[in-house]
Amino acid sequence: MTLEELNNLSIEAAEEAFGTCCTSSRWIEKMAFSRPFNSVEHIQQVALDIWWDLKEPDFLEAFEGHPKIGDVSSLRKKYANTKGLASNEQSGVNDADEAVIQALASGNQEYDKKNGFIFIVYATGKSAAQMLDILQARLPNDRRTELKNAAEEQSKITALRINKLLGLVE
Repeated sequence: MTLEELNNLSIEAAEEAFGTCCTSSRWIEKMAFSRPFNSVEHIQQVALDIWWDLKEPDFLEAFEGHPKIGDVSSLRKKYANTKGLASNEQSGVNDADEAVIQALASGNQEYDKKNGFIFIVYATGKSAAQMLDILQARLPNDRRTELKNAAEEQSKITALRINKLLGLVE
């Protein structure tokens, strides 16, 4: 969809479109009513301004729109990049991958229990091992720090999704 097409949508259609970028109902509503946007930079800045004007319940609502990373089978599916490897590959690599997946699942459950919301991170381009490193670095943080960290990561995810909505990235 082009920026012009987005600007010309009905309120309901615009809310539906913005709902693919972030699941905070207040963010969605404010974005729909902030149109028209005159550039990609403008929409991204408005999205950020609205985001950082929201409160904790709005952040938590947005976080709930993400799948919970903690289910081992979904993690295996997400990081199934070793299936095409040769059959004579060292089994230690697969064991390490499984260990990382298990540690991610466990760490995500610990994070959720500690903070009351799921681990949010801008994951594009990151391996399972990198995700685990980030998770382990953030686990010792207090809830307030993690709410800020998660909100920052959510803003990056939302920016990417806006670009996807506008057909700027796949």
